[in-house]
Amino acid sequence: MTWIKPSFLWMMYRCGWATKAGQETVLAVEITRDGFEWALRHACLSSNVRGLHPDRSTWQRRLKRAPARVQWDPERDLHLRLLTYRSLQLGLSGEAVRRYADEWTVAISDVTPLAREIHELVGRDELDAATVPLPQEHPYPAGDELLASLRP
Repeated sequence: MTWIKPSFLWMMYRCGWATKAGQETVLAVEITRDGFEWALRHACLSSNVRGLHPDRSTWQRRLKRAPARVQWDPERDLHLRLLTYRSLQLGLSGEAVRRYADEWTVAISDVTPLAREIHELVGRDELDAATVPLPQEHPYPAGDELLASLRP
């Protein structure tokens, strides 16, 4: 399973601003919109939600067959503290991993220097300055339609 984490600050939480052992390099992977939407259309929630699936065994069968899974993790602020809303994490397996590697990936860039720059500014409590280089993130267009069956 490989994971797409569209939230920069959630990724910084996960890798500790590129300081955790084995996570000292952070790469931004740009993929096609078609690929991302294919994964969403073929995804299953990573946990059973009562009322969304008829029963637990139906959800388990669907999850086992799905080439992608969605989970919603708490978003983070510049201090990596929990926020009140969640961000999508998209897990890929099987066919989705092959498509991701062979068809969807458009560019890969090293954002480790950016992570370290922002972390340094946060450490000096220069939060206004730290927000300037943050990647711009917006709600995904057509997200409501694509995510209707994937919201907890």
